[in-house]
Amino acid sequence: MYTLLTFVAFTAFVAFISWRVTRKDNTETSTGYFLAGRSLSWFVVGGSLLLTNLSTEQLVGLNGNAFQHGMLVMAWEVWSSLSIVAMAIIFLPRYLKSGITTIPQFLDLRYGRGVRTFTSVMFLAAIIVVVLPFVLYSGSIFMIEVFNVPELTGWQGEDGKMNNLILVASLLAAIGGCYAILGGLKAVAVSDTINGVGLVIGGLMVPALGLAFIGDGSVTAGLSVINETHPERLSSIGDADSNIPWATLLTGMTLITTYYWCTNQGIVQRTFASKSLAEGQKGVLFAALMKLAGPLYLVLPGIIAWHIARTGDLRPENANNAYGFLVNQVMPTWAKGFFAATIFGAILSSFNSFLNSGTTLLSIDLYKGAINPDASEKSVVRVGKIFGTMIVPLSVFLTAMIAGDAEKDGLFDTMKQYAAVIQIPLLTIIFVGFISKRAPSMSAIAGLAVGMAFQFYFGVLQGNVIFGTELHWLHVLFINFILMVTVMTIIRYAAPRPEPYVQKYSEDVEITPWRWAKPCGAAIVIFIAAMYFGLYSKYGVIEGEKMKADFELVYPPAPE
Repeated sequence: MYTLLTFVAFTAFVAFISWRVTRKDNTETSTGYFLAGRSLSWFVVGGSLLLTNLSTEQLVGLNGNAFQHGMLVMAWEVWSSLSIVAMAIIFLPRYLKSGITTIPQFLDLRYGRGVRTFTSVMFLAAIIVVVLPFVLYSGSIFMIEVFNVPELTGWQGEDGKMNNLILVASLLAAIGGCYAILGGLKAVAVSDTINGVGLVIGGLMVPALGLAFIGDGSVTAGLSVINETHPERLSSIGDADSNIPWATLLTGMTLITTYYWCTNQGIVQRTFASKSLAEGQKGVLFAALMKLAGPLYLVLPGIIAWHIARTGDLRPENANNAYGFLVNQVMPTWAKGFFAATIFGAILSSFNSFLNSGTTLLSIDLYKGAINPDASEKSVVRVGKIFGTMIVPLSVFLTAMIAGDAEKDGLFDTMKQYAAVIQIPLLTIIFVGFISKRAPSMSAIAGLAVGMAFQFYFGVLQGNVIFGTELHWLHVLFINFILMVTVMTIIRYAAPRPEPYVQKYSEDVEITPWRWAKPCGAAIVIFIAAMYFGLYSKYGVIEGEKMKADFELVYPPAPE
């Protein structure tokens, strides 16, 4: 009961502060509703970026991956900082110069209206089909674990599991929808920032308490346990049989993190709401720096949970439950409700941020951009709210649909592989648009068609087998990228634009860069290299087969 009371109290506090801050804002215009009136400071931009990213598909999914594969999965956090630096230095100046609200708007300026409409549908499909269901699924299984929902509802067994999932997912979707649909982007960003403070505190408590748990009350002794017992689980580099072979860092890992942090509408939209380029760059680089601490709360808890499961009588039902299992084991009752509330805020953050981005895409790019160009500001916002209301129940339905695959194949990898069908083609046409001033609209359309067909056939249907050769799925992404660039380059030279593309300054945002942006970016790159070199030099290379064998000691494979 105390856990539930503290959970409700903190959740209500966040909602009240968000309402107080945003109650007088004008959300009747598209800029006010979708871009917070371009008023966000660097701290709010950075905090909102981090919390939109840091939801339970990270806490649950990535710690579940670490439970199985060890520290090498930190690549999803640490390697991402390279892409975030690229966002600050390369991508954001171009975006703000054009004064855009959505990525497809930029593609309209670069390639034309047809590409804008097509990519808007793709981005929207990615948000609805891939992002929102996985956010709800990961959030639901965490909340079910922490609050022991089956005991509260009396729903047990396989049927009960699905009923509990749908119930919790419906509650999460309904509350998240209220933030996004009623409050707009600023309400989302403010709630993100408040929850972010609580999440940092609670997120760092979990590994500290976990280390004390396995160290019989001593954090130092706990560090000795994980450092001396199966130390290979702390290596940052994996061999060809591991979950993330080292070579993938130079291929698909770089591509997929660049898509996420530089071209994903749900992430980059809050940077478009920056007061200025300088403020935006500060916020983005702040997020890049904070991501370097990600392994402490997104990877280490999964490793600690594996040590508890290996040596004790208790263990999570499966890897996806590892984080909730650890929280239940080590978090004191007085703190559990507060921490659950911050996790709840993180779930809402990702859900309402991407829901807000979905409504932006439909309202700005499809409704006003293609269907009704003369639509008034109020009607554009109204259509977005109506569409957002429709997405909420659809997200719950899709959550139930993906539950089986996520449990069987691992939440995090399942989400990434599904998303790659759309993500890499979108990234590639933006990349070519940056480097080539004469690539025509047809090159983008052909590239998208080839890239999506290739990734769906070889990545999904063939299980990453290309002409009889099985490859890591991240390498398949890189092959697809090279294929798309080749196709677009051929068309560029066969039928180039009559005139080279010249980007115009919209004057919507002040675009004087922050003078310390490049030095800060360089320092972050040095930190990344130090982290990889330090862990690799101490622990060597993770052997994928040994990690698999270690995992099967705890979870023997089912007999065939």
